[in-house]
Amino acid sequence: MNAEAVHRMGIALWALTLLLLPATLLARRRRAVIRGRGRRLFGAAWGGSPLRTGIRAEPAVARRWLSVVGAGCAVWSLVGGTPGVTCGFTVACVVHRWMRADDVRRSRIGSEGGGPPRNFRRPRRREEGTPADLPLAADLLAACVAAGAGPVEAAEAVGASLDGLVGERLRHVAAEIRLGGEPERAWALFGSLPGAGGLAGLLQRATVSGAPVAAPALALAADCRARWARGATAAARRAGVLVTAPLGLCFLPAFLILGVAPVLLGLAGELTRR
Repeated sequence: MNAEAVHRMGIALWALTLLLLPATLLARRRRAVIRGRGRRLFGAAWGGSPLRTGIRAEPAVARRWLSVVGAGCAVWSLVGGTPGVTCGFTVACVVHRWMRADDVRRSRIGSEGGGPPRNFRRPRRREEGTPADLPLAADLLAACVAAGAGPVEAAEAVGASLDGLVGERLRHVAAEIRLGGEPERAWALFGSLPGAGGLAGLLQRATVSGAPVAAPALALAADCRARWARGATAAARRAGVLVTAPLGLCFLPAFLILGVAPVLLGLAGELTRR
């Protein structure tokens, strides 16, 4: 690569920077204006989710045009002159057409159920039925029973205050028992949740025979929290090992070259001299 090609490449990079910088600033300005209008219209409750879907597509469009213009400028800087302009324009058109075809293909696959389309971001939300709901549900059930409510009334109140699968199952159990269903069958449905078998059996016995619930439910909640804390600690340690292993693999060649190879070469030299 001669000096003229390097000069042309520098000019291309400067032109690309001057072309994309105003577009980036305008996109940020537009996002700020949309956020301000949303807050003025909807107040503090506005989270921006209906509008951010369209806004998030802007970085993808910028990346696409960056690739197209960058490919054309690179070819022009390498070839130079009128042939370079022609080849660069041709390469830019080919890259743009290929990227559009790839976007269409990914969108079609996502619409047919084979996966999400390109640039699609799933909404970050709290997963339903997470085990973390169970200790809270046990604490609330114990508080309701200690305040004088029965197991069915406590399940109905706690189910109305909790979201997710745990709250839904508690509401279903309360409604089924109130409609004349068998308590064993109703609480067995709640006990089918992961880790909820002990609490379901405790509430079933309390519904049938009036056994105490408050203290055992608090003990179950504490036990669940301890189990999940141990699981989280084990997961964190496992993640640390998984993060350290690639670093060890990266440093292994340097160790072999700087530590092991000189020793082997020295031994080989001693053996050959003998």
